[in-house]
Amino acid sequence: MSYKIWMSVVKEFLLLKRDLGGLIILFIMPLVLVITVTLIQDSTFKTVSDTKIQILLVDNDNGSVSKTVFDNLEKSQLFSVITQIDNKPITEEVARENVYKGKFQLAIIIPKNLSVDLQTKIDQNVENIVSKMGLTETDTTAQKTNKTIKEKEVKLYFDPAVQMSFKNAVMSSIDKMISQIETKSIYTTFQNQLGEENTKFEQKSFITFKEIVPKINNKEVLPNSVQHNVPAWTLFAIFFIVIPLSINIVKEKSQGTFVRLLTNPVSNLIVIIGKTITYSVICMIQFYMMVAVAIFLFPHIGLPPLNIEGHLFLMSVVALFSGFAAIGFGILLGTVANTQEQSAPFGATSVLILAAIGGVWVPVFAMPKIMQLIAKSSPMNWALEAFYDVLLRNVSFLEIIPKISLLFLFFIITTSIALFYDKKKRTV
Repeated sequence: MSYKIWMSVVKEFLLLKRDLGGLIILFIMPLVLVITVTLIQDSTFKTVSDTKIQILLVDNDNGSVSKTVFDNLEKSQLFSVITQIDNKPITEEVARENVYKGKFQLAIIIPKNLSVDLQTKIDQNVENIVSKMGLTETDTTAQKTNKTIKEKEVKLYFDPAVQMSFKNAVMSSIDKMISQIETKSIYTTFQNQLGEENTKFEQKSFITFKEIVPKINNKEVLPNSVQHNVPAWTLFAIFFIVIPLSINIVKEKSQGTFVRLLTNPVSNLIVIIGKTITYSVICMIQFYMMVAVAIFLFPHIGLPPLNIEGHLFLMSVVALFSGFAAIGFGILLGTVANTQEQSAPFGATSVLILAAIGGVWVPVFAMPKIMQLIAKSSPMNWALEAFYDVLLRNVSFLEIIPKISLLFLFFIITTSIALFYDKKKRTV
């Protein structure tokens, strides 16, 4: 029994050895993928980006408010403010045209008389409050509150191609900036109305926010792009073995190898066990290669290294059971498919779909409710959550048992269906 399984494993390795393209897909492409994606996404995890986003600013106000907006944008270290193009002041029409053509991601249009009208409106409101308190003469107040001030709009033009998250972040930042300007003006106006030149109002924010990050061995663990991307794209690479595995099964059927195997005293179960062992070894090699690259190569290309302190064993367990799930799916696909033209495109497309709904590309919490429910049925989601539990949430082995059990159950079910289907369809 053990000898038959061993020879089945040897057969699988010989098949892979002859398929150079398959080996490149299994080992080289995942490494290129994880390096490329992590480099691209790394800036989103940094507090300060090395690349500033150029934005257009049209200042029709030329007052204190617009100056404050300009100064705050410059200080943010995220934006590079442009007020001239070809040494000419930018107009709203020029800004709109450049943004809608994709030359710039954002244009901010500050309206005329914003500073003056804002101060006038604040003066009116403060005078009304002070007069009701009986601190000023009502005649003077009445003379100053006749003018009606219309609301002002700060226009924002966005490149149609930018993401909604970028729009929301920018609008929130500008809204906070304007609110701080209004608050400061209100305090200053009250001071002037009360005639207390030496009165100092505390304008520092009373309520602040502090992120409490998890600690491991009394050290704060700050999530970064590497911790999120390495598990996700390692999982993606593991599931991509569906393609060479299913193709090899189809080849065995089309070339007559499978028929020759059936003439020997070897059951289909032995063949499947051999494939499972072979591709499990490949999955683990993929996993350790990705981890090694993240630890040793990433620091040399400007990325933070992957911290696996105390986590390697549990991560290996998750990778192994993820490999089982991928192998079961590949065996089922190869058994059902009749040609390589069926197995290869369907395998690639199905892996992409499982990755999409599993949270590899877009976090599950950001999906619509119906997609969040569907995501729970993806084996990639089970595996990804198990990786995050181990690497980011510092859980124990007992807490990942439900997820790895689901992965193993998926392997058992898909393999059983493949065996049942093969038995029903077999003609030899």
